[in-house]
Amino acid sequence: MASSNAQILLKVSGLKVAYGGIQAVKGVDFEVREGELVSLIGSNGAGKTTTMKAITGSLALADGDIEYMGRSIRGQGPWDLVQQGLAMVPEGRGVFARMTITENLLMGAYVRSDKAEIAADIEKMFTIFPRLRERKDQLAGTMSGGEQQMLAMGRALMSRPKVLLMDEPSMGLSPIMVDKIFEVVSDVYAQGVTILLVEQNASRALAIANRGYVMESGIITITGDAKEMLSDPKVRAAYLGE
Repeated sequence: MASSNAQILLKVSGLKVAYGGIQAVKGVDFEVREGELVSLIGSNGAGKTTTMKAITGSLALADGDIEYMGRSIRGQGPWDLVQQGLAMVPEGRGVFARMTITENLLMGAYVRSDKAEIAADIEKMFTIFPRLRERKDQLAGTMSGGEQQMLAMGRALMSRPKVLLMDEPSMGLSPIMVDKIFEVVSDVYAQGVTILLVEQNASRALAIANRGYVMESGIITITGDAKEMLSDPKVRAAYLGE
């Protein structure tokens, strides 16, 4: 858990993003401090993924700013950000389907040149995700959705990120695989990686987070301590089915 005076690693201020004349994100403010696991929850279409794409430079901002480690990263692309320690596990996984699992992991380390440590980190990924070791020479496109999600997480971790952004990691997975994915997210966080987690499964996301933000129709409507949000009647009614 980060202390209140921990460094702000990621700060989003007045973020607005438009799609073809429709404003999908309407002036969002939030922050992630060093050592935190922050969950951004909300229903489908709330603007969560759009926000993540804007942070990582995949979408242009209509207004506002994004600061990483105290400096604006507005206009920078994913390549620049990975080099600075900001890595993304995208919605839909985005693995390289025609590459093997090992090749995908190596792609995650493309910003590094320390070959011995890269090899050690691949071994570490195989320890975290034993299923990837079993299939290390298999083409990524032939794996199940859950296995591809593990690979996408492993690939992002290969860059040794300071901040890991995760967009809907449990989407479309079986209950057993969802359990595994959240277990790994908790383990990665315990190893000192700061995490911003976008997730529709609000109860699971808030259960492992320090703080949470609720997004509705392109704006942040509720923010607070994650455990307190789990017991908030408004959050429970809207997102926990109670």
